[in-house]
Amino acid sequence: MKNDTNELLKFNAFKKGNQRAFEFFFNKYYDHILGFCIQFIYDKPESKGITQEAFLNLWLNKEQIETINGIESFLYTYAKSKCLNAIRDQKVKERYKSKTLNEKERALDFEILNSMNFDSMALVELEELIKKSIQDLPEKAKLVFYKKRFENKKNKEIAKDLNVTVKTVEAHMTSALKILRLKLSEYLPLVLVSTILS
Repeated sequence: MKNDTNELLKFNAFKKGNQRAFEFFFNKYYDHILGFCIQFIYDKPESKGITQEAFLNLWLNKEQIETINGIESFLYTYAKSKCLNAIRDQKVKERYKSKTLNEKERALDFEILNSMNFDSMALVELEELIKKSIQDLPEKAKLVFYKKRFENKKNKEIAKDLNVTVKTVEAHMTSALKILRLKLSEYLPLVLVSTILS
């Protein structure tokens, strides 16, 4: 009973925008949602992206969640919708195996939040904020961040490209992450910021 009361208090705090309460539910459900997505589309990087997006939308729509169980239902419903879209995409369809789409859809049929309208405009604005925050980085830090995150280069490769030491690359990356965390934490819980930047 005590656990139920504690969780209810956290749920009420989450609805009011408390970041620690959000982090509690993030830690509780993140691995479950990620595992669900991986099982669904067989692609870990894409599954991580969908999982992050599900939690972003949960935060943006926190006031619409009516019950504690609604958090889990929201996350699974959102993830399911995105996974189905990914499966319909030709690249993923080539990797998709065993059961048919309809069988998966029936087996994972979460009804509770199907009628909810996700706040897609807020998500678009958030994506713009992230892009702008990266653009506003100091030039060297921005260059290192792009090579590391978007070109998937190792520190040694970046150091060679820019004709600098590995320690300099590490310093620029640390600086970039520090600036981005500071900017994004004004709008998002830190646990989400860390996941987005990881």
